[in-house]
Amino acid sequence: MKIGILGTGIVGETIGTKLVQLEQSVTMGSRTPNNEKALAWVEKTGSNAFAGTFADAAKYGEILFNCTSGAVSLEALKLAGAENMRGKILVDVANPLDFSKGMPPTLTVSNNDSLGEQIQRAYPEVKVVKALNTLTSLIMVNPQSLAGGDHDLFICGNDAEAKKTVTAILVSFGWKSEHIYDLGDITNARGTESLLPLWIRLMGKFQSPMFQWKVVR
Repeated sequence: MKIGILGTGIVGETIGTKLVQLEQSVTMGSRTPNNEKALAWVEKTGSNAFAGTFADAAKYGEILFNCTSGAVSLEALKLAGAENMRGKILVDVANPLDFSKGMPPTLTVSNNDSLGEQIQRAYPEVKVVKALNTLTSLIMVNPQSLAGGDHDLFICGNDAEAKKTVTAILVSFGWKSEHIYDLGDITNARGTESLLPLWIRLMGKFQSPMFQWKVVR
């Protein structure tokens, strides 16, 4: 499968590397075709790793991952191009964090809207699935690295088949299907994105991002 990764940060690099390890072919996109981080990732990752612009990655991928900073995600997706994304699944990993006033950050959108919804409204022909935005990147692709994988993950989106496809990718990452909670349509991104203010404070409390959520019933 061909995958497009939008974003060159640690999240994009971690997910992209895992997908290449799973024998997928991945193009990492950024604003410029010769982004130093993307080129360095290609060099160390191997023959199934490529770099290009946001548009290159969006056109290349059968499935796309939005790993950009949430504050600039809509701008990055505009550069990726609606035509290049039309009809495709976009896994939105981003969070709408505003660091302009320092730590802890606030949310640029909350309560009655979310970044996931903003993306879905802007690109109605894209199948947006919110996932992997409530935990640190290492655990995203290696859930067993913490508590043997005995913790939970949340997804949401409007397209049921798209969520099944994303769930299969998550299972290939090592997630157990019983630990993946489908919350419903994309409006539920309001809830998962709203976990980030608490997540950031917990990271400060623990002085580590290596913790996770578990629903006990």
